[in-house]
Formats: sequence, C-alpha cells, structure tokens
Amino acid sequence: MKLMYTALASAMMTTLLANSGLAEITVQSCNRAVTFDKPPQAAISNDVNLTEMMLVLGLADRMVGYTGISGWKTLDATMTEGVQELPELSSKYPNKEVLIGADADFYFAGWNYGMKVGGEVTPETLAPFGINVYELTESCIHIGEKDAVSMNDMYNDILNLGKIFNVSDTAEALVFGYREDLAQFSAGLMPLPQAPRVFVYDSGEDVPFTAGRYAMPNALIEAAGGINVMNDLEKSWSTIGWEAVVERNPEVIVIVNYGEVTAEEKRAFMMSNPAFANIDAVKNDRFVTLEYVEATPGPRNIAAVKTLSAAFRTE
Repeated sequence: MKLMYTALASAMMTTLLANSGLAEITVQSCNRAVTFDKPPQAAISNDVNLTEMMLVLGLADRMVGYTGISGWKTLDATMTEGVQELPELSSKYPNKEVLIGADADFYFAGWNYGMKVGGEVTPETLAPFGINVYELTESCIHIGEKDAVSMNDMYNDILNLGKIFNVSDTAEALVFGYREDLAQFSAGLMPLPQAPRVFVYDSGEDVPFTAGRYAMPNALIEAAGGINVMNDLEKSWSTIGWEAVVERNPEVIVIVNYGEVTAEEKRAFMMSNPAFANIDAVKNDRFVTLEYVEATPGPRNIAAVKTLSAAFRTE
C-alpha cells in the first residue's frame, strides 16, 4: 500500500509540474542538448525574423527586449506594431554586457544572427550568467554539418520554442497551419515546363552576397518550383564572383530588400551594367523582391513561397 501511495504521489507531482510549466524539458540546439527546468521569463531575441517567431507564439510578455533590427533597417510597419512595447537593447549584435544588464535568462539567436563563432557572445560565454541560448536551426551549418536547408528548419524552431516556453499547443497549431497552407497552395499551382534558374541577390556590387544550399531562400525557391543556381555552394549566405552568376545565367533574380541600398537600386545596378546584359533575367527584366524578414527563417516564409511562385509563372 505504501508503494502505491508513493507512486500516486509521484504521478501527481509530475502532473502538477507539467501543468505549472516547471517540468524539465530538453531540446536540441545545433550540436547541443539544452535543458530548461522552467520556461524563461526574461527572454531576448536577435534579428527581425527570430523576434517574429517569438511574437507569433505570443511570447512578448516573456521578453525584456530585442536586438539587431534597426541597425540593419529591417523593421516594417507590421513588425513595428508588434514590438512597440519592447525596448531595442542594441541596434546590431549585442555584447555580453547588454544581455547581462537586462537580467536576461534566455537568448534566441543564431550564428551570424547575433552570434559569431569565437566571438564574445556564445552559448558558452553566457552560461555562467544563467542565460540559456537556443540557436536558429538554419545557422547550425556554421559550427558543424547539417542537411541542406528546408522548410522544416523553420518549423523546428517554432516547435522547440513552444517546448521551451511551455506553449507547445500554440506552436503545433501554427506549424500545422503553415504545412496545410503550403500544401494546399502547392497543390493548386500551375505546373512549370521546367524549373526556372534563380539567383538570389542580397547585396554587394564588387562581389555579390548570395544564398547557398544552407540559406533559407534555397528552400523557398525549391518550394516555389525553381532551382537556386548556387545550390551547389556549400555555404549559407556567402560572397561569390559575378563570373559565376553570368555563367549560370539565371532566368529570375530574387532581390532581398533591406539596408541602405533599396531593392530598386539593386535592380537598376544589374539592369545598367553591360557585364550582365546577356543574363536572361536581365534581358527579360525578371526580378522579384523579398523583404529580409521573408527571405530568412520565420513566420513569413509561406508568403515568400507564394510570392516566388507567382513570379516564376509570370513571363
């Protein structure tokens, strides 16, 4: 009988802990297993797309601020409304003092999304201060091997955030909705005779900064029915030579819009440069613009696929 009561008490305690959000959970973050004994209450996110993941899960009241948005000029009207109650603690990458000074207990960032390999702010440097880090899945390629980017990278982050903050029901409903939306949209698409060759133009004039096989646009382009001409580039976001772009002759150019140089200025640069005159996308003026927050992992990826799908099917 004593054993029965002990087992019953243990089961009740487990239930109480789960219901109170205090049950210990472990999630995979790149090459680390990160354990949380309670949901964070003073979180900070870096970059516009990561911050939107937090907001779409209804986690604004668990945040003490965000970093890395205004310095890159990626904030739009929708995002401004979403973060108006929260302070921006650093316009670009935060230093360690910023995070410690905000009494943060959680930092949602990624490699080259608020952290640099060997830099001042890493999971290891923040751990002694009680700040747990969850790393953006797309960015894991910077510290080890991973599969080519897919829509599952974004879904994975939302589901893991749901577990960390004890809002799994919300996270699972969101991901289910994203999957269903994309599946239904894809099923209704007009088939393409062949996948258009697509180049992602992020920035740069002397050398372009573009998306390789581990950057989110590679997955977005494939989901829309195209093929990234740089899908053999074994990197995430990287610079390449213009010669490779001319040689691979993209039929569509995707411009990522953010920063000081506008999407129209990037288009004008390519349209007016004689070196690009024989590129099919330039000859036929086939450019499509994605906002930075659409081209990076986050809730707007489904809309980005729809934008690209329309562009690929318009002569």
